[in-house]
Amino acid sequence: MEATASKEAKPESSGASTEVIVQTNNLSKTYRDFWGRSKVRALNSLDLEVRRGEIFGLLGPNGSGKSTTIKLLLGLLFPTSGQALVFGKEAGDVSKNEKIGYLPEESYLYKFLNAEETLDFYGRLFDMSAEQRKRRVAELISMVKLDWAKRRQLKEYSKGMTRRIGLAQALINDPELIVLDEPTTGLDPIGVREMKDLIIDLREQGKTVLMCSHLLADVQDVCDRIAILHQGELKEMGRVDQLLKVQDVTQIRANKLSREAEEEIRAVIERHGGDLVSMDNPTTTLEELFLSIVNESDERPGLSPASRAGKSSGASGSSGASDSAN
Repeated sequence: MEATASKEAKPESSGASTEVIVQTNNLSKTYRDFWGRSKVRALNSLDLEVRRGEIFGLLGPNGSGKSTTIKLLLGLLFPTSGQALVFGKEAGDVSKNEKIGYLPEESYLYKFLNAEETLDFYGRLFDMSAEQRKRRVAELISMVKLDWAKRRQLKEYSKGMTRRIGLAQALINDPELIVLDEPTTGLDPIGVREMKDLIIDLREQGKTVLMCSHLLADVQDVCDRIAILHQGELKEMGRVDQLLKVQDVTQIRANKLSREAEEEIRAVIERHGGDLVSMDNPTTTLEELFLSIVNESDERPGLSPASRAGKSSGASGSSGASDSAN
């Protein structure tokens, strides 16, 4: 029998160090109207740190200040007050951008170019040699799995394919910090999983990733730490596993429990003053189910829903028990 938390903790040795790559101190931004009057306070006294080698997530509803924060860090906007530092330099110092890759929510690409020409163009902007560009372009196109469409004009690309080439463009200069704004927009479930795997691979390479997304499941899957913004203010910040852990609930998972064993567990919980919340079979996620079905279909063409149902019922010998202390 195995006792587990409600979500498995990510290992502390995820590659992150104590070196701070991004730092904001009392960072604020107020948008003004034509007459210079305060119109919208988009960001209010933001203090946060992003460390080298971690995936850091910015969360919040529309209008919470996520995009404003990213634009301030990239030097696309100037703060009303406070300070933003990237690699120890003021965010307005454009020299820092050589170490940054940026994927905006809407990629701005030349539609008449193909994938190879697009990446070659951006490589030229970083003064990469012809040999470097050729090697890097081939690596990135393979990484985002667009080899089969590398000579098609981007105007023929789907939104998901455009998202992939946008990520490749953001990585052309082999940046140390990658800023991703809604990276899974327009991707199908398989593409979403592949994108998340790519983001995790970037961390394994020692890269630092700052991302924002409306899809909370994506953030939960890949981020080490998160900051939650609302109405321009920081409301919560910390490690994902620690924030999601429900302290007053204990979850017990076991395989092939007999009915008698389940009754004994119920009796033990009651004897120790606990309240049994549930005891049933655990569920998977929709993403895991979808990917499992697709993979099985590739391996066993013609597999029917009835066959899957029979296989699932035969394999469901596990039980889960949860108790909540009074």
